[in-house]
Amino acid sequence: MTDLDQPLACDVPAAPHSASGEQVATFDLSAVAPPARRARRWTPRRVVATPPAYDHPHGRRIMERLEAQGIEVERLRGPRLTGVRGESDRETYARAKNTMAIVVSPPSRRKLQPIAPSADWRFDLAEGCPAHCQYCYLAGSLSGPPVTRVYADLDDILDGLADYAGRGTITSPKPSRHHEGTTFEASCYTDPLAVEHLTGSWRRAVEHFGAWDAPVQLRWTTKFDDVDTFIGLAHHGRTRVRFSVNCLPVTTRFEGGTSRLGDRLAALRRLALDGYPVGLTIAPIMPIDDWRSMYGALIAGVAAAVDGVTGLDLTAELITHRFTPGSRDVLMGWYPRTRLEMNEETRTRKHGKFGAVKYVYPAPLMTEMRTWFEAEIARRLPGCRILYWT
Repeated sequence: MTDLDQPLACDVPAAPHSASGEQVATFDLSAVAPPARRARRWTPRRVVATPPAYDHPHGRRIMERLEAQGIEVERLRGPRLTGVRGESDRETYARAKNTMAIVVSPPSRRKLQPIAPSADWRFDLAEGCPAHCQYCYLAGSLSGPPVTRVYADLDDILDGLADYAGRGTITSPKPSRHHEGTTFEASCYTDPLAVEHLTGSWRRAVEHFGAWDAPVQLRWTTKFDDVDTFIGLAHHGRTRVRFSVNCLPVTTRFEGGTSRLGDRLAALRRLALDGYPVGLTIAPIMPIDDWRSMYGALIAGVAAAVDGVTGLDLTAELITHRFTPGSRDVLMGWYPRTRLEMNEETRTRKHGKFGAVKYVYPAPLMTEMRTWFEAEIARRLPGCRILYWT
């Protein structure tokens, strides 16, 4: 039995990233223009709604949208969902990944938390993701079966953001980001484009920020390419969409159920041409064999995708692979045959801000990779601002 009133992810800092791709020899996207190919769309096998969700206009809008797509919504009598847990972790994982719940956000989600180094504040419109990344950063935060929860109280969530405008520590002191104003991250615990066709939540968030006459910015990152409904919105440059990318050997081995890299870069181009600030989340960076060549091809592909875009505002966030003992155990339960390297003996043990143990690459290797990425991005993407390396 799963309590849908409880957050899917624990109240710990969330990782603001993800990654994806497909294998091709080269990237020639200079002639890419709208429309890009539509992303794969997730259709949950089971959708449920808790009673409070019916009390919110957006909850009812989600249900109407689902029913228009021929998806039946099961009304629960209370906050508990049965029939998710299987006889093994893998079976439970499979059932949960095919389930979506329409719920009201818990009180703990309405009090925003800082989310350095990505943004000043984190807010959530959903928790859980239908993609199948074998390095999933949610694995260390999940408190139960990974059912995707979408929030019905969208209007209340967006209205509550006004209390946080003008506050924060990420953008204000840093000249390179001061012009962004107060930044709000909306993709810590989900992938927006994975569920947007079912909820419409992020389109409404883009419109909300576009109409918000204040120095603020909405930020979210995605591994999908279904940006059709965002083209032409009155975003007024207050939403930055970042696309999570990686070199092909990483993405082809460790990712499932997401859009291909070429499609994602085409979507980045479409949004940039529509005036959106855009970004790259290169994650998780791994020192695979011939990593310089592999990541060089990725950066070359990005350069081709943004070639000729006037007024381009492009950023990059560079995040290396790391894991905790807890996340490794969860991932091994979900993906028992994974080839993902999670060897403590080859890593450096570190303690996070809240005392949690994590394993990262040794300092000399981190320095080597960081130096290379900063130089290569400066050479291939001279207008791109690197926000951070971690």
